[in-house]
Amino acid sequence: MKFESLTQLTAEAGKEMVQGTVFAQVGQHNTRTTKTGKPYLEIVLTDVGGSVTIKVWDNAPWHPAFSALQAGMAVAVTGNWQVNQYGMDATELDARPLTPDEEEEMLAGNPELRRKQAEDWAYIGTMVESMADPRLKTLSQALLETFGARFRRSGAARSVHHARRGGLVEHTAGVMRNAAALCTCYPALNRDLVLAGALFHDCGKMWENAYEEHTLVMPFTESGELLGHIPFGLELINKLWSRVLTDERREEWKALEPASDLVRLHLLHLVASHHGSLEFGSPVLPKTPEALALHHADDLDAKMEILAQAYAGQPEIGKRILQRKMPMPTNLVLPLPSFEG
Repeated sequence: MKFESLTQLTAEAGKEMVQGTVFAQVGQHNTRTTKTGKPYLEIVLTDVGGSVTIKVWDNAPWHPAFSALQAGMAVAVTGNWQVNQYGMDATELDARPLTPDEEEEMLAGNPELRRKQAEDWAYIGTMVESMADPRLKTLSQALLETFGARFRRSGAARSVHHARRGGLVEHTAGVMRNAAALCTCYPALNRDLVLAGALFHDCGKMWENAYEEHTLVMPFTESGELLGHIPFGLELINKLWSRVLTDERREEWKALEPASDLVRLHLLHLVASHHGSLEFGSPVLPKTPEALALHHADDLDAKMEILAQAYAGQPEIGKRILQRKMPMPTNLVLPLPSFEG
């Protein structure tokens, strides 16, 4: 059978040995030795949803073929798969390069993920179109038009939540949904500002957590390490603002209230303060209702994703109790199903 993802493979192989093929990228390819000096290959296979690590022993018939693989190669790996106490056990292995069409399929993720990310991207565009403030709408449209391709292949984090190709789209759409709901609950909030803050809050991840066009391995960059996504986001807002502020728009926006410089300043504050506390990386604490609303919209979406990952993959340590998943502070309990009349 053809597994749609490594996540599906791991779930199936956790029940019993299964035979089939996965499309993946070679994330790491290392030669190791056991404590007794026996050599083996340690190969990390990666797709949009996750990764698995397999060992190929030097006396296995398929060892020469897997020795020829290199990090970054897109491959179809066929074998017998079984999850045991040490991880994924893979035997009777075979590998071949993916065709260009297969590689595009692999980079886009499984059908369900592709559908979700397409819907989320469309939702982001709809929310931008709904903005009434022409300055925030123009700035947001410029972001999507200029950096759309990079946005759609970036992760929302390196780990913890939405740490996958396209994860930035999923997380941004989730934060915008939360933000829109909060604006309904609290009509005094500046809806356009909160939505723009939701769109831009993690836009610096396009440089801190960006994937190259044909890879599923998120690279480390010196600029990402030295600055991080909040400074990147602040710089991007200022640069885009300067780009869209033509002489014609400057005249059009001169009579608008609140003043344009104040609008830009408050948007910068939302991005700067969205982590909510200094120890979590924000250079300033939230000081407006909109900044506080954005912080909680962001935090809630991230935590709900962590919970979803935990319910899908954490081991059960008691009846309806799952093992703690970092950074959650405690073990998790299965949720109560909705009432069905």
